[in-house]
Amino acid sequence: MAYGSPDRLADVPADYADIRGGREVAPEHLEDLVDRYRRLGIEESNPLNAITEETRTRLAARLGLDVFTGMKHWTPHIDEAAGRAVAGGADTVVGLVLAPHYSALSIAGYREQLERGLAGRARLEFVESWHDDPGFVALLADRIRGTDRHVVFTAHSLPARILAQGDPYRDQLLETSALVAEAADVSDWSFSFQSESPTGEPWLGPDILDHLQALHEAGSDRVLVCPVGFVSDHLEIRWDIDTEAREKAHELGIDLERIAMPNAEPRFVAVLAAIVQQRLAAPAGTR
Repeated sequence: MAYGSPDRLADVPADYADIRGGREVAPEHLEDLVDRYRRLGIEESNPLNAITEETRTRLAARLGLDVFTGMKHWTPHIDEAAGRAVAGGADTVVGLVLAPHYSALSIAGYREQLERGLAGRARLEFVESWHDDPGFVALLADRIRGTDRHVVFTAHSLPARILAQGDPYRDQLLETSALVAEAADVSDWSFSFQSESPTGEPWLGPDILDHLQALHEAGSDRVLVCPVGFVSDHLEIRWDIDTEAREKAHELGIDLERIAMPNAEPRFVAVLAAIVQQRLAAPAGTR
């Protein structure tokens, strides 16, 4: 499962309306989103959707099982994917979100949609989190090993109220970052959030743009961004990091690079396959 992304520029209003879930869409926010996609050159084809499909195809081939894509906010929707799985004869469905870290504001929503789609017609084995998966950690560690830059790990911010609710999201992100840094023997690192939404309430920080300012003031002028909360070239990577953060870094005189995202590369697909297989092999009491 994935968040979902419009197929083409003309689909952005419908995609944003789905994300808003019936809440009022501010014209200026929609205009800003459309402009971002336009500036990234996404007119008739969104490369992210092609990456997701390639991941699905390769995962199915590696597992020797049917794999269906379900989008939280775009087509094919999660309930459609669930229906197709059941129609194909599945009596057990493994739910795996292409986001490693759990939050009640994100991953829980995927599970709810999948459960509604299955409607009790198949047993659900849901992967709540894979933030500390050894294969995932090793893959990212190889991306930063040997760097002479200050490494900044990033992830999508969420409203700060989740901390009072005991949500594990921030702690899991920091744990992943520490595990990756340790595996790569990197000691010069920090963490920041990115992609805060304009909702009018406090969000988790520091934001990457503010963090770059702080790093500049501390004397860092070479930075490598490692987005641990993302696995593909989302809008949040291509715009928030490759455009906004890079522009901010340029203003500050910081030389900023980022790691290549896992996307659909075979090694990452092997990580996903191992997570699915471990889930299916785990004793019932440990699932």
